Amino acid sequence: MNRNDIIPIGVLAQRTGLAVSAIRYYEERGLVTSMRTGGNQRRYLRSDIRRLGFVQIAQKLGLGLPEIERELAALPQGRTPTVMDWQKISRSLRKEIDSRIQLLTRARNKLDECIGCGCLSLDRCQRFNKDDRAAAAGPGPRYVLD
Repeated sequence: MNRNDIIPIGVLAQRTGLAVSAIRYYEERGLVTSMRTGGNQRRYLRSDIRRLGFVQIAQKLGLGLPEIERELAALPQGRTPTVMDWQKISRSLRKEIDSRIQLLTRARNKLDECIGCGCLSLDRCQRFNKDDRAAAAGPGPRYVLD
């Protein structure tokens, strides 16, 4: 392993924009693994920048840590993941991401209108939800979530 492939936690924090405490937390969760120096200082693989970047993106997409942990567990420890490794994760998450995109698109389009809550407070509800027909489909914002 090349000496340039190993970086201290401060460099990892700087490159990812994460606090050192967040990196330690992610290490406790098994998302990254450190090596220790003789002085017990943490050292990480440079490729952990990508792993933590994936964590940040996945969280921004609304994925929880258990889902993220499951996906990163498929990546090899101790070596830089290949394009094929990342493509496998991408394929695994594609359906979930597409589903979230569809939900966000529906929400964006419906929030200016009636969202199917059955409130009958909008003038338009008499057209789209006359006599509260949306209630028959179940509780909540039916026109967005279904």
